[in-house]
Amino acid sequence: MTASTPTLPPLPALMVGKVHHVRLRPIRHAFTYRQFQWLVDLGGDYRRGLPRPQDHFDSATSYADLRDRLVTLAADHGVAVAAIDRVLMLAHAPVLGHVFDPMSAYWLLDSAGDWLAIVLEVRNTYGGRHNYVLVPDSGGRASVAKRFYVSPFNDVSGTYDVHARLSETEAKVTIRLIRDGVSVFVAATSGRLMPMTRREVWRTRLRQPLMPQRVSALIRVHGIYLWLRRLPVHPRSKRTAP
Repeated sequence: MTASTPTLPPLPALMVGKVHHVRLRPIRHAFTYRQFQWLVDLGGDYRRGLPRPQDHFDSATSYADLRDRLVTLAADHGVAVAAIDRVLMLAHAPVLGHVFDPMSAYWLLDSAGDWLAIVLEVRNTYGGRHNYVLVPDSGGRASVAKRFYVSPFNDVSGTYDVHARLSETEAKVTIRLIRDGVSVFVAATSGRLMPMTRREVWRTRLRQPLMPQRVSALIRVHGIYLWLRRLPVHPRSKRTAP
């Protein structure tokens, strides 16, 4: 049995919440910051101010094209794509033309709201990206081998344990990196799903201005902090370079 979301909020919706990172080994370092993202139905019409399709899957030309690419990718991983009814995307929208999504999540749902698959699109600051296709259990959990170089402080060894939630009021994705049976790193994005009213959009943007710019800056600030603490660096190899 797979997880399900029989009731969804009206889409597109704002997800207003936070990002939480914890590096457990060899140096403990944690931070949390507020953020907002958008939950959109890729079967809907494109609207200005929402995540752009060209920022995903090597420059998709439209939401429909992005949906088709996701379906093809899922089929290549053995997902029964004929049953797909809706594809939802959780992602950032650009501000002043800039956007950086360390992780975008996609839910592939059948007509009953059951999750056929989840796709995680992961980016690094070197311009690379990688897509992980997961088939979650009834609790929204799945595991996948790490295959993509994200941080200079982690190589590509280990396994991602993923736990996702999606309801009428909440969305959450937690990724835990496991190496040799031990948790090394945890990253989570979560928040309340809110109607996309003009008032709520402006209030959220005023409270959290320049969100994509903040994401890009914080990644670099925390990277410099860890480097100054002499956390070992794992250079990209030809095999792991994007």
